[in-house]
Amino acid sequence: MTTETTLAESFDGRRFTYRVPRVSSIGPGDFVTIGVAFPETAEHPGEALVMGQVLTRATKAGDAVGHGRILGELRPDGTVVTSGGDPFTSQDLAPAGAGVLEALQARERATLRIGDLHHSRGNVDALLQPHRFNRHTFLCGQSGSGKTYALGVLLEQLLIDTDLPMVILDPNSDFVRIGELLESASPGDAERLRELDVRVLRNDGEHHPVTARLTAMEAASQAAVLQLDPLTDRGEYNTFLRMLESATGPEVGAAAPAARPPSIATEGMLNPHSIPSALRATGEADALRLAQRVENLGILDWDVWAGVGQSVSEVLDEGPRAVVVDLGSLHTHEEQLAVSLALLDDLWADRATRKPRLIVIDEAHNVVSAEPATQLQRLTTERVIQIAAEGRKFGLWLLLSTQRPSKIHPNVLSQCDNVIVMRMSSPADLVELEAVFGFAPPELLAATPFFHQGEALIAGGFVPAPAIIQMGARRTVEGGSDVPVPMPG
Repeated sequence: MTTETTLAESFDGRRFTYRVPRVSSIGPGDFVTIGVAFPETAEHPGEALVMGQVLTRATKAGDAVGHGRILGELRPDGTVVTSGGDPFTSQDLAPAGAGVLEALQARERATLRIGDLHHSRGNVDALLQPHRFNRHTFLCGQSGSGKTYALGVLLEQLLIDTDLPMVILDPNSDFVRIGELLESASPGDAERLRELDVRVLRNDGEHHPVTARLTAMEAASQAAVLQLDPLTDRGEYNTFLRMLESATGPEVGAAAPAARPPSIATEGMLNPHSIPSALRATGEADALRLAQRVENLGILDWDVWAGVGQSVSEVLDEGPRAVVVDLGSLHTHEEQLAVSLALLDDLWADRATRKPRLIVIDEAHNVVSAEPATQLQRLTTERVIQIAAEGRKFGLWLLLSTQRPSKIHPNVLSQCDNVIVMRMSSPADLVELEAVFGFAPPELLAATPFFHQGEALIAGGFVPAPAIIQMGARRTVEGGSDVPVPMPG
């Protein structure tokens, strides 16, 4: 028989169960308040208003039942404090008002606005904790979910509300106009964005080009660019190693070799086209084969080598607030990987300086693949895995975005403490998300296939409680909006 009363109880003061009439609209994700009469003590006034969040809902004997977690106690002054962990039974459970949600966010120092909360009675901003971006963040959403737009909102808000430097690897040229303000941007936000040093690197003849310095890359990275395997290509690889040795000199006490191949550093720093001829001049068979490899692959004809100009890493060294690296302006995926690897290698090599940096990788499956197919992909993936595992203590924090979580290496996904999930219809992806991000309530994840464009589930260390939100408006021009279908008239 259906009851007309509401019942909430907790045996440990951390979790609660509830029973409400089936017609009640309370469901997973909703924030509620529970009026509780605790035993009066010196530390506790007796009556209190406990704040909680519903996590599940089912039907039992004609009522809606489920469980949730306790988020804290609402004090008479309007603040939310950590709950004392006392058990209780109460018949007073109701949806939380806007003031209660705002108090919760204030307690957690959530100030970074990215949209509006869905699970609220009234207009309540969806706020993130900016100081919690010192953990890795993962954003995913299928095509058409608004993922790129949402990433733009997040990046703009980080630029406005923090001083966190960032570098953005942008494979689809989606953020190249992040310095161009929309008329709808508020005067305060517009002024803040105008004063920031945001640089766009792009190989279009107008911007600073996207370049790397081959000679400054680690030996393994250079070999990967040259597609050299130390066992399969033993002779060429050995010639390559001696080229590097000639750039740095032999170890102290080592006998000088009778003849050394030319150094990439000395022969190719400013004029890489001289390397093949210098290799041929040695007369060595392996050097000739290495020269043929370089020419056949056309690597030294890539537009990404810095020459007399600045590399991406050297631009970062000048200290701009944000650098957008337009990988989409490069001709091949191999060039994109080479620039990405060179940059990631340099950031890792400089880790001891402990300079905070947010490394944003859009379409991250292109850089940190679950199944790298080439040596260049493998090294790039391994470097991101290393940053994911060890970079946090050095101030290197990742923000990864992709359409398919399953295409991201699991050793990177497992290191992300913050997650934003937009519309996701793939059952396999939802299973993986639930397995990896245990802090995202399963019933909220199960709702993601039904999200409208711009809706997202946020969960993890950077939000006071998991919530479904509607992303807010952009302040700058989106670079990669969809191309419309031509219509008559």
